[in-house]
Formats: sequence, C-alpha cells, structure tokens
Amino acid sequence: MKRLFDMFLAAMAAVILVVPCTVVALLVKITSPGPVLYWSDRVGRYNRIFKMPKFRSMRTGTPAVATHLLTNPDSYLTPIGSFLRKSSLDELPQLWSIIKGDMSFVGPRPALFNQQDLIELRTQCGAHAVVPGLTGWAQINGRDELPIPQKVALDSEYVRRQSLGFDIQILFLTAWKVIMRRDVTH
Repeated sequence: MKRLFDMFLAAMAAVILVVPCTVVALLVKITSPGPVLYWSDRVGRYNRIFKMPKFRSMRTGTPAVATHLLTNPDSYLTPIGSFLRKSSLDELPQLWSIIKGDMSFVGPRPALFNQQDLIELRTQCGAHAVVPGLTGWAQINGRDELPIPQKVALDSEYVRRQSLGFDIQILFLTAWKVIMRRDVTH
C-alpha cells in the first residue's frame, strides 16, 4: 500500500513540479559552474548504497561530508544554495529516487555513505530495514539540529508507529515546517 501511495503522489508531484524544477535547474546552471544535479552516495534499505539526486546547492569540489562537519559551510554554498536548502527546493529531484523505489516519501532520511555512527545505530534498532524517506519523523522533530542518538530514537519510533495515517501526518507537518522555514540551519 505504501509503495502505491508513493507512486501516486510522485506522479502527481512530477506533473505539478515540472515548471518549478525547470526554473530551479536553470538558476543553478546560470549562477555557478558545474552540473545542475549532485548525485550523493546514500544508504538505503538494508544499508544498500544508492545514488540520490539533489539540485546542487554547494560549489563543486565540496567535501562529501555532512554539512555540519564543514569548517565554514556557508563558504561552500552557491549563490542560490542557501535559498535552495532553506526552501527545500534542492530536494525536488529526489522524486526520481521515490519513483525508482530507492526512497519513499516518508521514512528515515538516507544517511551519507560515510556516516558510520548513524548507520550502525539505525541497524541496531531496525530502522535500516525501512525504505528511507524524503522526510521523516526525525526531520519534523529537529532536522539539522538533532544529535545522532536522538535522531535514531525518533527513527526507531517511526518504525514502531508506521502507518499510512502517520505518513500523511508527517507529510503535512513537513509542509508546515518548510513553509515556516523552521529547523533549517544551512
């Protein structure tokens, strides 16, 4: 049922967002050299690595680490990178990952391939068995601000509470947070 929901919602979103995605792609291309998309190695279900696309918000050559680990993250942002991140527009290409089945709309956010502490804790609590999401319970309860153990506790809670109703609640809360621009530091 969840996969059908994802496919239906992704198809609707793709049609609605074709123009905004085209505009963002053009803005990325004309404001900084390099490709429009950044393909990030991420950890999927059962810790399988997959390539997750995002509109590029960082300059080419930026180290592939979590943003909070960069010495001065703002110095790596493209001219429109901060706007893309705060508005979550950089996430739109992940519709491709949802259509492919590498991601769902709701689930634990896919870890970077080198976030071993996060990967290990998620594996211990069983969150690795869930398809990662565009948004999730941890995302709406702190996003960039959460320490890893707290993020994993929320991921574990999501695994226990999984349902279509809970996913819809998370999607509405995510939309609210994006509109209000809460809990985004970069």
